[in-house]
Amino acid sequence: QVQLVESGGGLVQAGGSLRLSCAASGTAVSIGALGWYRQTPGKQRELVATITSGGSTNYADSVKGRFTISRDNAKNMVYLQMNSLKPEDTAVYYCKWSRYYNNYWGQGTQVTVSS
Repeated sequence: QVQLVESGGGLVQAGGSLRLSCAASGTAVSIGALGWYRQTPGKQRELVATITSGGSTNYADSVKGRFTISRDNAKNMVYLQMNSLKPEDTAVYYCKWSRYYNNYWGQGTQVTVSS
């Protein structure tokens, strides 16, 4: 079992920045992949960024160059630094842990970007 708790969401103006954090707890957290996903009403949850246990990263095209994912295995934390935010980044952001066929999700944190 892995438990995930996100924080850091809020309201920000377009062009601003936010840093999301996700605290992970449970068994063997450091050997799984961690990621950030987002969802808006009526749409499917979509990948934002992922990072493997070894530190390899992957980003959605829509956030490349603006968002940075990082992890601190010693603290069992994953972060998402979001810069140059746009109104279309408004969504609930979810943290996910995965390894093989096991997936765990956090409860989500709302990010709202005003124009």
